[in-house]
Amino acid sequence: MKEYKFLEIEDKWQKKWPTLSCFKSKIQKAQKKFYCLTMFPYPSGTLHVGHGRNYIIGDALARYKMKKGFDVFHPMGWDAFGLPAENYAISHKVHPRDSTLKNIDSCKKQFKRWGLVYPWEHEVTTCEPSYYRWTQWLFLQFYKKGLAYRKKASVNWCPSCATVLANEQVAEGSCERCDTAIINKKLTQWFLKITDYANKLLEDLQDLKNWPDRVKAMQAHWIGKSSGISILFKGADFNAELKCFTTRPDTIYGVTYVAISAEHPVLSELKFDRSVKEFIEKMKSKVVRPEDVLDKEGIFSGYHVLNPVNGAKVPMWITNYVVMDYGTGCVMAVPAHDQRDFEFSKKYHLPLKIVIQPVKGKDCYSPSGLAMTLSEDSLLEAFVEEGIQADESPFAGKPSGEVIQLMGDELVKRAFGVKETTYKLRDWLVSRQRYWGAPIPIVYCDHCGEQPIPEKDLPVVLPMDVVFKGEGESALARHSAFSKVTCPKCKKSARRETDTMDTFVDSSWYFLRYFSAQDDTQAFDTKMVNHWWSFWKCKRVQPNFRHLDFVR
Repeated sequence: MKEYKFLEIEDKWQKKWPTLSCFKSKIQKAQKKFYCLTMFPYPSGTLHVGHGRNYIIGDALARYKMKKGFDVFHPMGWDAFGLPAENYAISHKVHPRDSTLKNIDSCKKQFKRWGLVYPWEHEVTTCEPSYYRWTQWLFLQFYKKGLAYRKKASVNWCPSCATVLANEQVAEGSCERCDTAIINKKLTQWFLKITDYANKLLEDLQDLKNWPDRVKAMQAHWIGKSSGISILFKGADFNAELKCFTTRPDTIYGVTYVAISAEHPVLSELKFDRSVKEFIEKMKSKVVRPEDVLDKEGIFSGYHVLNPVNGAKVPMWITNYVVMDYGTGCVMAVPAHDQRDFEFSKKYHLPLKIVIQPVKGKDCYSPSGLAMTLSEDSLLEAFVEEGIQADESPFAGKPSGEVIQLMGDELVKRAFGVKETTYKLRDWLVSRQRYWGAPIPIVYCDHCGEQPIPEKDLPVVLPMDVVFKGEGESALARHSAFSKVTCPKCKKSARRETDTMDTFVDSSWYFLRYFSAQDDTQAFDTKMVNHWWSFWKCKRVQPNFRHLDFVR
């Protein structure tokens, strides 16, 4: 052949492939199983070369495994809900369902033209009621077990997108989609209690034998487990008690101030001058995560607390590098031995108190080669290494690593503290004030309170006749036929929840649905999922998904 006529040749064989048995998924009788799972795309437009790179590699792997004798399951679907589709609908005056389904059709044609072979009978589309019915069902299982709950909280609000964003959707204080500056807002929202599983998530990283260490390290950092002690600092000139969590109780004699979040509830009970009030309001309006703070800001509150171990009176500073959603919203500041505190103290000319000195031959050296004795003038950065306790504590002269345990025990003994384990991981905020998402299956009754929709009444279907304004409350909140309902318990008038679920809720379980995409009796086939999951060999645990208690 002098010339490869790809349009003619590929079209011919691509039409034959769907009829060939070698490409059919034998999921019922599969023995030598290989689940080739590639992330399903968001159909916000047509596919581009980046998609090609991803999905062609997956297809090549699936074909290779087929040739090696594996029973391959290589399904595909569509992550079809979410903010981009709704924003597109608003700007182009089309319905998001129409534009989304049109894009899905285009993407599917592209997949076929690329020669990718998927078992389309297992296709899932998250915006279809047949799929999000089961997303709602899963939400109700979480709700019954106390894992889905509603509370008022500070949230990331994008004024342009007119919705709440998860922390992961905020990049350097701006919306990752439209680059609008995020503001802090208090709203009553729905959460999933993923913090109940923080330690299990951390422990199960051990099972990921073939994952890169840097990825596992990033995940461990995100979970952020810290074992330490919460120490109680009583107000010196106000009637309240602050709880400060620390992993370094050996440095407690070096506390020179206490740093508190502008959102800490104790501040609402105190009186401040005008400048402090203005600073508090300024900090409340900002979206801040500790790791994002580059320019540390603060102001002296005018109040003091007492160090429990020596009665020293230390100032209470309101700062932007301590936030309410992490830890207790208050930290004991030890500038000589914590870099964040050190930088803040240098900026505001606060004192340093060195309570740990380096060990010769290990940490800091003088020109003569001897261990340097640190002083406030010589300290160029916080000394955070282990050393020798060098203060008025009863453990002076002992290694600081040893004193961490001894001081912790002493604080507990004297009722100054409680040993605790904390995590950086926060519960998952899943409410979104937008239309294009799975409706949350809850109603509110003046007589019965919060009521779940009965499972037999699922799905709660999105109405098609909505008006998009792109600002303020959700289009669903303005749709009276949707929002005005009857209480499932007392049958009196009630109001339906008009927030929808974050699209990541739908895309967090699609790989289970593939096995029974057409099944209208259950979210997924438990027996089938466990049969296919048995290829995952693991020393610690064999995954087992069960409908009513798999969330535990």
